[in-house]
Amino acid sequence: MKQKQVWRASWANPERVFCDAHPHVNVPPPRNVWTPDTLRGGGVILYGLIEKLSRRDALTPEEAAALREVLGPLQRVAAGTDIVREGARPEHSTLLTSGFTARYSTLADGGRQITELNVSGDFVDLHSFMMKQMDHGVVALTECVIAPAPHTVLRRLTEEHPHLTRLLWLDTVIDAAIHRQWIASMGRRSALAHLAHLVCELYKRLEVVRHATDCRFELPLSQAVLADVLGLSTVHVNRLVADLRARNILTWGQGRIEILDWDRLAELAEFDPAFLRLQCEPV
Repeated sequence: MKQKQVWRASWANPERVFCDAHPHVNVPPPRNVWTPDTLRGGGVILYGLIEKLSRRDALTPEEAAALREVLGPLQRVAAGTDIVREGARPEHSTLLTSGFTARYSTLADGGRQITELNVSGDFVDLHSFMMKQMDHGVVALTECVIAPAPHTVLRRLTEEHPHLTRLLWLDTVIDAAIHRQWIASMGRRSALAHLAHLVCELYKRLEVVRHATDCRFELPLSQAVLADVLGLSTVHVNRLVADLRARNILTWGQGRIEILDWDRLAELAEFDPAFLRLQCEPV
């Protein structure tokens, strides 16, 4: 059976266009598929988002250009900075083009629970377009580069590009699926399985946007941040990481993770990537 060809541009090398059916061969793209020229003037702003959306369904050059037109100038944000404050009513959504951010809720005693991690290519608060008032905050965990998408422009995009609107809707649906998995982990998985599931999830999400390969990726987050993700103490998190190392499942140090045995890690986590909707299907 002939493999369906899905074309994308490489985030690491914007001048190269490749095809999933022949990922190591440089070939000219079909005329009706977006290329780096389609995004001229956009630099690397869109590569993560395009990689992610086109993993789920093909984008036309017009849709890629429309996404570029939505975004404002790039902004650099220092680690620890709130990108969205709890209770705020933002007038734009924010695309994360590099770095890591977190959605979080704060309790009355000052405790913080992180409810999702965001990676390059994620709209960290696309739902604010419809929610209006935010019931949580978004903080930069590392130095980040972001681009705003004004809600007035997003509204026009949804009126003029129905297929692209459905793809962005799918993006928020996948966000909700990630939240469900985090709830299941918090409520029913063991602490070790919870951490293993998080590692599996992040690897797959980073792999989609070409920031992870060969079971290796960077995760420059402190154990205090991981404690807020897992709802555990930093001491407990340290023990869990040591346990995964001792089982020879992964190495983890200096902000880098290498998964030595994916099958054992996925089995421990009971990880099924279906919730990430990684297949390419029309929407």
